[in-house]
Amino acid sequence: MQDTETTRPGLIARIIDASARKRVFVFGATVALAIWGLVSAQRSQLDALPDLSDIQVIVATEWMGRNPNLIEDQVTYPITTTFLGAPHVKTVRGFTMFGMSFVYVVFEDGTDLYWARSRVVEYLARVRDKLPAGVTPQIGPDATSVGWIYQYALVDTTGKYTLQDLRSFQDWSLRYWLQSVPGVAEVASVGGFEKQYQIQIDPVRMKARNISVGQIAAAVRGANAEVGGRVIEMAQHEYALRGRGYVRSVEDLQLAVVATDARGTPIRIRDVADVTIGGNIRRGLVELDGRGEVVGGIVVMRSGENALDVIDRVKTKLGQVQASMPPGVKVVPVYDRSQLIKDSISTLGTNLLQILGIVVLVIGIFLFHVRSTLVAAITLPIASASTFIAFYYLDITINIMSLAGVMLALGDMVDSACVLIENAHKKIAQAEREGRTAERKELVIESARELGPSMFGALLVLTIAFLPVFALQGEEGRLFRPLALAKTFSMAFASLFAITLVPALMVTFLRGKIRPEQRNPVNRFFIAAYRPILRACLRMRYLVIAAVLVLLVVTALPFSQLGSEFMPPLYEEDLLYMPITVPGISIAEAKHLLTWQDQQIKSVPEVERVFGKAGRAESALDPAPLSMFETVVHLRPRSEWRPGLTVEKLVAELDAKTRMPGIQGAWTMPIKARIDMLSTGIRTPIGIKVFGPDLQVITRINDQLERALRTLPNTRNVYAERELGGFFIDVTPDREQIARYGLTVAEVLDVVESSIGGMDVAPTYEGRERYKINVRYPRELRDNIEKLRNVLVPIAPLSARPLPTSTGATATPMENAQASMITGSMSTRRAGMGGVGGAPSGGGGTGGM
Repeated sequence: MQDTETTRPGLIARIIDASARKRVFVFGATVALAIWGLVSAQRSQLDALPDLSDIQVIVATEWMGRNPNLIEDQVTYPITTTFLGAPHVKTVRGFTMFGMSFVYVVFEDGTDLYWARSRVVEYLARVRDKLPAGVTPQIGPDATSVGWIYQYALVDTTGKYTLQDLRSFQDWSLRYWLQSVPGVAEVASVGGFEKQYQIQIDPVRMKARNISVGQIAAAVRGANAEVGGRVIEMAQHEYALRGRGYVRSVEDLQLAVVATDARGTPIRIRDVADVTIGGNIRRGLVELDGRGEVVGGIVVMRSGENALDVIDRVKTKLGQVQASMPPGVKVVPVYDRSQLIKDSISTLGTNLLQILGIVVLVIGIFLFHVRSTLVAAITLPIASASTFIAFYYLDITINIMSLAGVMLALGDMVDSACVLIENAHKKIAQAEREGRTAERKELVIESARELGPSMFGALLVLTIAFLPVFALQGEEGRLFRPLALAKTFSMAFASLFAITLVPALMVTFLRGKIRPEQRNPVNRFFIAAYRPILRACLRMRYLVIAAVLVLLVVTALPFSQLGSEFMPPLYEEDLLYMPITVPGISIAEAKHLLTWQDQQIKSVPEVERVFGKAGRAESALDPAPLSMFETVVHLRPRSEWRPGLTVEKLVAELDAKTRMPGIQGAWTMPIKARIDMLSTGIRTPIGIKVFGPDLQVITRINDQLERALRTLPNTRNVYAERELGGFFIDVTPDREQIARYGLTVAEVLDVVESSIGGMDVAPTYEGRERYKINVRYPRELRDNIEKLRNVLVPIAPLSARPLPTSTGATATPMENAQASMITGSMSTRRAGMGGVGGAPSGGGGTGGM
C-alpha cells in the first residue's frame, strides 16, 4: 500500500497526462483563450507611455487685468488654504500669474478621480464668499497634461479670412464638434483674436456733453436685451410675441442713447465714442512653419481612455465636418501621438517574430526535425495573446512599459517548450537504440511527465520574481507596475501552457524519423568543443573562481561611472523646444521671436513641420506665461535624414540655429516634457527649488546657483526662473488731494480699471456665438505715462481749480468741473511676478531652476 502511494503521480503529472491524451479539448480551450486575448487586446487602453501623473484636480480662476501679487493674496491663498484639510489630499500647490490663478489639489494614490473632483467642488463652495466679487473659480477637465494627444492648426488657403474669423470658427463650431467625440475631455483654443466690440471713448467729447463712463455702460446694457410677451391669437393661429433688441452690429451700438442734452436732443454713443470690432486681450499665440500666426486647437483625452481610439475618432470627426468648414479653411495636424503608439505596438510584433525565428532556427539546427519547431512556434504567440486578457480586466494600458513586460517574458515562455521537446527526442532516440517498441505517444507523454513538473515550478519561480516591484509607490510604482503585471501574467500563462498545450502539441507533431543527438554534426562539434573546456575548469576550479572574483572587482570601476536615469529616453519621433525669456515680454515681441525661431528650425532639412506656441492656451492644463514658448517639431522619417545624422546631432544643430542672447532653450520631447513637469513642477528632470518668505532673497540665491551650476561637467544648460522682473505702472491716489473733490479711492481706481484697463459691460448674442462689449480709452490716449496723467476722473459739480499731483505736475483748469486728473503718484517699477514655482500660500516664495 505504501509503495502504491509513493509511485502515485502528482497533480502536475496528471494534468500533463490528461492534456496529452485529450488533445481536442486542450486545442479548443487554447483557441478560445487566444480569441479572448485578441478581443481583449482590441478593447484595452492604448498609449505610448503610462500616465505618471498624480490624481489631481486643477482649480483655475481668471481675474483678468490684476497683477500676480493681488491675485496671490486674494485668490490663490484663500483657495489653497481651503483644501489643506480635505480628505485624502496629499499636496496643494498654488501658482499665480498675470490675470490667472491655478491651484493643484493632489490626492493620495488610489483615490477615485471623480470622487476627488466632487470633493473639490464641495470645498470650493466654502471659499466663494471669501473671494473678490465677480471672481468664479472653475475646476479643470478630468484629464492630465499627458492627455495632449492631438494638436492642429487652422490654416486659410484663400486669404479671405482673418485670424479673428478663424478663432470664431474654432471657438463656436469646430471646438464643439470635436468635444462631442467620445473620450475627449476638452478642446482648448489658442492663438488668433477673440472677437470683441470695442467702444473707445473720447474724453473730450464726453466732457463737453457731461457724460461719464458709467452712463455709457448703462446705455450699452439698455440697448442689448430681448423679452418675451407670451402669445397673441390672430386669425385662428397663436403667435408668440417677442421683443428683439440684442446688439447685432456696430451700428446698433453706435445708435444707443446715452442721455439727452438740455434741449432734449439725444446723445448717442457715436457722439462720445468710436465703436469698432477688435480683438480681446491675448495671453497666447501660435505660429506655423515660420510663415505667420494661425489659430490652433489642442485635443485633450479624458483620463483612462484609449488614446489610439480617441485619436482615430477625432480624425474621423474631422473628415465628417470638412464639408461644413468655411471654403479654403483646412485643419493641419501638428502633433499626432497615434503613430508613436502604433510603432510601440509593432515593436512587440517585431520582437515576437524575431524570437520565433530564432527558436525555429535553433530547434531545427540542433534537432534536425522541422515539425518539432511548430510546438514553440504555436505556443509563443498564443501565450502572448492570452496575456491581454489580464490587461483588459485589470485596466492595464498597452504601452511601452507593459509591452516590455511581455517581451521580457518571451524568452522564458519558449524555454519550457524547448526543454520538453529536447527531452522527448532523447527518450525516443534511447528507445530506438535499446530496441524498445513502445508507442511514440507514450514515450512523449513519459518525457513530458518527467520534466514537466520541474519546468512548471521553474516558471512559477520566474513568475513571482517581479513581486517586489509591486511594493513601489508614487511615480516609480505607476511607471514599473504595468511592466511587472505584464511579466507576471505572461509567465503565469506560460506556466499553464507548459503543462497543457505543449504536451498536446508534442504528441501531435513529434512524428516521423527522430535523429539521435550523436548523429547530428552540429551537436558533435559543440560537444567536442565543450568537454575539454569543462574538464579544464573542473581541474583548475580554484583558479577559475579567483578569475571570476577578479573580474567582478574590475567591473566595479566602470559600473561606478555609469549614469542613472529614472526612465530611459524614448525617441517620440517629435521634438519639443521649450525656450523661455525674461518676464514682461510684449505680445508683439513674443510673436516676432517665435516666428524667427520657427523659421530657423524649419530651415533644417529633417524638419517637416514646426508649430510654435507662446503663452497659454485656453485650458487649466496650460499655465504658461507669455515668456514661455513651446514649439512642436515634427521630423521626417529616419530614412530621409542625411547620412550619419543622429537625434543628438540634429538637436545640437537646431540648438545652434535658435540660440540668441536672453533666451534659454531646452530641447526635449512632448510626452517626456509633460512627465518632467508633472514630476518636478519645472521644465527639466533635474531642478533645485528655493523656499523662503522674501522673493528678493530667493532671486539672489537663484542667480548664484545658476552661475555655480553652469560650471558642472556634462551640463547642457542651466536656467533660473525669474520670479522678479515684471514691469508695472502704479497709480496711487493721493487721499488728501482727492478728498478736496469729494472723490473716494474706489472712484479713482474704477477709472483705472474701466477707462484705462477696459471694462466688459455686456455680451452680445449672435446665434450660438457670444462676444463681449468693452469700453475703454483709445490706445493713443493711454500708451505712455504722461497721457495716463491726463485721464479724466468724474467728480461732483464744484468750482474748477488746478489739481496738483504728487510728482509736482499741475492739472489744467477745466471748463466745467465734471472731470479731473488722476491724483497721486504714478511711476514705473519692476515688481515680483508669479511664475512656475511662484510664491506659495502663506506669503512664502519659491524659485526653481
